[in-house]
Amino acid sequence: MNRTLTIVKTAFLADQMGGVDLPQVALAGRSNVGKSSLINCLAGRRQLAKTSATPGKTRSINFYTVTPQNYCLVDLPGYGYARCSKAERDKWAKLINGYVQNNVLLRGMAVLLDSRLEPQQNDLNLTAWLQHLGLPMVAVLTKADKCTQKERAKRQRQWADILGARELPLLFSAKTGLGREALWTRLEALVSPADGGAPEDGPAAP
Repeated sequence: MNRTLTIVKTAFLADQMGGVDLPQVALAGRSNVGKSSLINCLAGRRQLAKTSATPGKTRSINFYTVTPQNYCLVDLPGYGYARCSKAERDKWAKLINGYVQNNVLLRGMAVLLDSRLEPQQNDLNLTAWLQHLGLPMVAVLTKADKCTQKERAKRQRQWADILGARELPLLFSAKTGLGREALWTRLEALVSPADGGAPEDGPAAP
């Protein structure tokens, strides 16, 4: 199925996030997890989302419309970069909380996890918070091409146990295209009316 991604809005502050009245699925992950590469792979374009050799450089929330399916992918800033100051980390947390809290358009979140790494505390904190909010999530293990089949299977089992998930986290590689169509399917299941969508009042603050 053909899909087109178009960036329609960039927000650096909470009061800049309105104006995109479509169902939304957010993408979140640690800095350098490969989020921009994933977006470019989904789009079939190399430079739609700018990649950087410097982790933690992107500090905005970027909104991409998906057509003809008519919903929005929302790219959240990467978190967990050690060289960011506490003030920067606090600013990130405030911006993300402002986006998620009481967002009636938000249907779920894809959490990107580096398949090469043992579960990281920042990722555990995020997934626990999303579970507390009752927000549906899709776990995506990125950079799967850099791991052996045994390593990938181990990481899938680890995260499935942590999340209490009925299905294994999705393996994804922006380099090979592994998991591309499967990820589209899972993202669109979040915005499908048959899935029930988000609660009427949206996710509440923790």
